[in-house]
Amino acid sequence: MVHFVGAGPGAADLITLRGAELLKKAGVVIYAGSLVNPALLELCGAGCQIYNSAEMTLEQVLGRMEEAEALGLDTVRLHTGDPSVFGAIREQLDALNERGIPWDITPGVSSFCGAASALGAEYTLPGVSQSVILTRMAGRTPVPEGESIAELASHGASMAVFLSAGMLEGLSQELQKGAYQANTPVAIVYKATWPQERVVRCTVGTLAQAGADITKTALVLVGDFLGSAYDRSKLYDPSFATGFREASR
Repeated sequence: MVHFVGAGPGAADLITLRGAELLKKAGVVIYAGSLVNPALLELCGAGCQIYNSAEMTLEQVLGRMEEAEALGLDTVRLHTGDPSVFGAIREQLDALNERGIPWDITPGVSSFCGAASALGAEYTLPGVSQSVILTRMAGRTPVPEGESIAELASHGASMAVFLSAGMLEGLSQELQKGAYQANTPVAIVYKATWPQERVVRCTVGTLAQAGADITKTALVLVGDFLGSAYDRSKLYDPSFATGFREASR
């Protein structure tokens, strides 16, 4: 069987309990290169075969999975963050289905959650934003029509931009074509939750200059949720009745 496991955003103790147990029992582990904390591989047993998928094609990854299945070994496909966000898992799942190889998925903590924790931020602040957009700049891999940064920026919602740290000048320009202004707050979070974590706070207009020395393994968070103004939550407001509490004023 193949277990797709989310490694979490970086810190070794942010993998789930289930994910850690699957690593301990795996006969084969295929991990997502430098995006996965190598400390997690220390959980693997002495006889476990370990492969770095950064050095492999999809066909080679599938080949290792097939070999493991033929030997009766469980494979852990260790993805960074949560496999469902920029994990390229769909093509693997479809190929395994075609081969009759069973699989399951163990979710993980996404880096956009790890980045928010580093900032002490809440994406969904009342009166500011109730939506979060997870996206990336178009680069060597295009994005679908209608999903350009400029198009998505028109909403003015909280935004977490993946895989774009090396394109900050263009990102700044595209963001300003939407609802964001030059003074809209931004945070660049490099290696969220890793020991090397670094946070740079700036604005949309100063983004390229502020993050000039950060070219990869970083998230760019954009929006007024990074500011100081917001409304009090109705959930805990004394004047707001819920199914568990009467309004007190």
